[in-house]
Amino acid sequence: MFITKESAKLSTAGLATGLNSAIPAWRIRIEERIAKARALIGRLICFRSGNTRPRIVRTVRMAFAGTNVSLSQPDIMQKLTERIDDLKQRIAAWGKRIRRYTERSTRFNQNRLFQSDQKRLYKSLERPIVSGTGPVPNQADTVAFWRSLWSEPVNHNEGPWTEVEASQCAGITPMDPVIITPDDVAEAVRRALNWKSPGLDGLHHYWLKGFMV
Repeated sequence: MFITKESAKLSTAGLATGLNSAIPAWRIRIEERIAKARALIGRLICFRSGNTRPRIVRTVRMAFAGTNVSLSQPDIMQKLTERIDDLKQRIAAWGKRIRRYTERSTRFNQNRLFQSDQKRLYKSLERPIVSGTGPVPNQADTVAFWRSLWSEPVNHNEGPWTEVEASQCAGITPMDPVIITPDDVAEAVRRALNWKSPGLDGLHHYWLKGFMV
């Protein structure tokens, strides 16, 4: 198989296009504006510091093009400072615009992915698990910790209002006890959607369905 020079150029151009397509065109344009503004700030600072090379002077003249500012006027240093501050404010505004557009694009892509593939969306949102580096507690300490929370008797503060409530509810027929079996839980989980918002435990139904009863 022979590869001609023309086909090599086309493949290289296609590869470059694929790489550039990962960054939106609007972001490239804004980043180019920021880069040019930063370069201009550097030239203005050099001129303000006393650098009067022809290249620097030409850039400063272009920075004040279309205005009534002359490099020979007495308040030129103040005008330079104002121009530098203006460029810094523009850079800050462009940076906020990039963040705002990026957040909007992220929300749009997540909403679209939620409609097409919820499993892929939630997996992309999962954070990597960071394992602890400290010592692992042994079984006896773990059991003692939870036993101190759930097995020790607690003396509650029973005020007079509790007796009033008890007397008012004495005539109410108690509800029959509800017995929830493991089969009931398994059936409820089986019908639940896999990747809907989880509860306080943070587990999606997709993982709960994998537990063996």
